[in-house]
Amino acid sequence: MTDTTQTSKIAIITGASRGLGRSMALHLAAQGVAILGTYRSREADAQAVAAEIRSHGVPAAMLPLDTGDTSTFPAFATTLTATLRDTFGRSDADFLVNNAGIGVYTPFADTTEEQFDDLIRVQLKGPYFLTQTLLPLIVDGGRILNVSTGLTRFTTPGYSAYAAAKGAIEVLTRYQAKELGTRRITVNTIAPGVIETDFAGGHARDNADLNRMLAGTISLGRVGLPDDIGAAVATLLGEGSGWITGQRIEVSGGQNL
Repeated sequence: MTDTTQTSKIAIITGASRGLGRSMALHLAAQGVAILGTYRSREADAQAVAAEIRSHGVPAAMLPLDTGDTSTFPAFATTLTATLRDTFGRSDADFLVNNAGIGVYTPFADTTEEQFDDLIRVQLKGPYFLTQTLLPLIVDGGRILNVSTGLTRFTTPGYSAYAAAKGAIEVLTRYQAKELGTRRITVNTIAPGVIETDFAGGHARDNADLNRMLAGTISLGRVGLPDDIGAAVATLLGEGSGWITGQRIEVSGGQNL
């Protein structure tokens, strides 16, 4: 059975089944924003997040999507359109958050061409063409938020390819903001610092010594939590942020200042 409740705001969030995407979805839901999330393989996790979202009294749906496979995007857009209609009572959405991604930790000298290509495919090509595909479904005056990383400002050996792909996303954001401004669509980048998630094997979360070392590089004295990013995303998509576009907003607690 579908919920056809009319909703005032809808956010599409890629990679919403866990980590930062889950936190973004729940913080937005707490503000009354309905969520259409995607997941790549963890359907049970995705449906559990959808149930949490619905506990806030807003509709939710989760759809499978491999953001690294652009050939699936037209079919995904068709499914998304039907889901918007059947679950949300809408033909469009207000927000798109390009969050899904992968991390590869390999020294520059050892990074393979396959690893590099995977990162570019998922972190740059996917968001580029997914946003292009979904543009007809984003309302005029809507908002797009691309997820980057603090590693484009400071360096941590082992992340050269990852950071290079994210640096390209930051440049793309400025071009999108310029070209989509004619539709009053704002486009910004959020750049998290180190966060306690399962990213890169979860070492920052699970290795106490590493966690303490990283906390010593952060002005506010601790490693970030997913809710720090979820709350920031809810703020950047909130009513008071409509005049911000083409910007990189780092959310790192003051890491490596």
